[in-house]
Amino acid sequence: MSAESPKSITINSGFIELCQVLKFQGLVGSGGEGKVVITDGQVSVNGNIETRKRAKIRAGDTFTFQGETYVIAAPTA
Repeated sequence: MSAESPKSITINSGFIELCQVLKFQGLVGSGGEGKVVITDGQVSVNGNIETRKRAKIRAGDTFTFQGETYVIAAPTA
């Protein structure tokens, strides 16, 4: 995990697919690149390497990519 506080990403639905969150946050240049970094084992979810491109990420989950940690948050009411 990163030494800094995790960066928060708010989702407006019950879940988001891992490859989508990488793309939408600008962490990769395209959805295809996102799928490659995931299948190569470069992303961990909740502390475990995740190789499923379409893994569902929900509020409260964390993921780490390129040394940065992100936490998924639900929208505030």
